[in-house]
Amino acid sequence: MPGSGADSGIGPTLGVEEEFLLLDPATGATVPRASRILAGQPPLPGGATLQRELRATQVEAATGICRTAEELGEQLGAGRRALAEAARLHDSVIAASGTAVLSGPATLGDNDGRFARIDETYRGMVADYEACGCHVHVGVPDRETAVAVMNRVAPWLPVLLALSVNSPIDRGRDTGYASWRIVQQARFPGAGVPPYFASAAAYEAEVARLVDCGALVDPGMTFWLVRPSATLPTLEFRVADTTATPGEAVLQALLSRALVRRALDDLSRGAPPPRLSPQVAAAAVWAAARDGLAGTAVDAVRARRVPARWAVYALLTHLRPALEETGDLGTVRALMRGLYERGTGAERQRRALAAGFPALIALLTSRA
Repeated sequence: MPGSGADSGIGPTLGVEEEFLLLDPATGATVPRASRILAGQPPLPGGATLQRELRATQVEAATGICRTAEELGEQLGAGRRALAEAARLHDSVIAASGTAVLSGPATLGDNDGRFARIDETYRGMVADYEACGCHVHVGVPDRETAVAVMNRVAPWLPVLLALSVNSPIDRGRDTGYASWRIVQQARFPGAGVPPYFASAAAYEAEVARLVDCGALVDPGMTFWLVRPSATLPTLEFRVADTTATPGEAVLQALLSRALVRRALDDLSRGAPPPRLSPQVAAAAVWAAARDGLAGTAVDAVRARRVPARWAVYALLTHLRPALEETGDLGTVRALMRGLYERGTGAERQRRALAAGFPALIALLTSRA
């Protein structure tokens, strides 16, 4: 149960789910071997789990409930190592990328239950949908609080995306985007930044309407980039691409927790949440998906373009008190410094591709 506790003393608890691709080590193409790999039940830290994803070419590693950056980093590293070793036993490697740089045959027909209903509902949209994300769960006291916090963190979701972009290559071509995964996800009904909700009841009513309209398979499914978890007492951030390294996943988690903590402080002071234009919010997500940290961003509150790194600075300024309270400010600064020095995952993928496709595959699998 990732991040299912509400508070750890230093801040809300954390948990992370990371989705990975399974590749043929010789060709770099995705291979449908998830069931065989997971059947071996690789050893994991306490509370951590492995599970299937929509396509048989994907696997997911979820941490247990974590309270510090160090604990989270250890569990993320252990999960990646366990999956890598299990994949090796089945002539596969795991790749940390938001999209498949080279895809094998589609894997429809390998699903049953809920996955089968998803295949039937979305059809060609999911037949080759191998997108992989990094989902952060932050503990919250209750569902009413989760919705109130969701309203307050919404403007910052595009910045979290810009920091995580790691899917510029899709099926052998450079898409021109830093996160092609988000472009693919935008095809689904209700994707992107969630609208404002006045209460948990209003949120539940809207989800129920989307299910009744046939746009969602069940109430546990939404495509918003942040949402109250359907099964855990957490707010789930679903904006980031699967990150290139465990450290970048830790960065996403610490920033997400700080956003929740800052939102809780604002809520206790009675500060109203910003009301975003849905079209401007969509433009902010699109700009982050296109350019990552390399170009301009859209300030979703002020509805204007700004340099992407200015948007990151604004986020860190907004979160500094919360990061100081949890003792995470130094860790976040170090992780940000490393990200700026190396470049985003998308930038690293493009540099590797310039050296040849084998170099790209080596990059994607070396730190998994």
